[in-house]
Amino acid sequence: MGEGELKKVEAAETPSTTTELAPMTLTPVTEEAVCKDEKTVSPPPSAEKVDDSKALAVIEKEKTEVEKISGHGSHERDSALARLESEKRMSLIKAWEESEKTKAENKALKKMSSLSAWENSKKATIEMELKKIEEKLEKKKGEYIEKMNNKIGLLHKDAEEKRAMIQAKRGEELLKAEETAAKYRATGLAPKKLFGCLG
Repeated sequence: MGEGELKKVEAAETPSTTTELAPMTLTPVTEEAVCKDEKTVSPPPSAEKVDDSKALAVIEKEKTEVEKISGHGSHERDSALARLESEKRMSLIKAWEESEKTKAENKALKKMSSLSAWENSKKATIEMELKKIEEKLEKKKGEYIEKMNNKIGLLHKDAEEKRAMIQAKRGEELLKAEETAAKYRATGLAPKKLFGCLG
């Protein structure tokens, strides 16, 4: 190709690319679209002689990218944008869901921790009361045991005194019986009452 043909190709390509890319400026622009737009714009013809082999390669590359963009059509572009919007919305929803789940888990853990602390506090209070009651009961038990031991001691003392009195009375009665028997022996008389059951 000559330089004249190159300029014709460039001139022919430039108007079609700008008209085909104009609708893309209305949609959200991505980095790839910006790069593609920049590649399709041809530089102004310079006064210097351009290396023909390099220029042809650039123009052919630009032409294939333009054909890719224009070949998809607006419907496919719209569906791709809609798909991207849908994916973006879904990822936002998923992130929100994860955030809410994490909040709910943290809230539940905090409440469980608070409940455990409350339970432990109440349990400790009740155990202290129980310990105080047990101490009081042990003290009362000790006092009652002491009272009962004192009563048992008094009872034992009374029983010992009564045993002593009974022993003393028995000794007196034995002595009296011996004296009376000696008297009867000395006088030779028989006692009026023989044994309590015979008399």
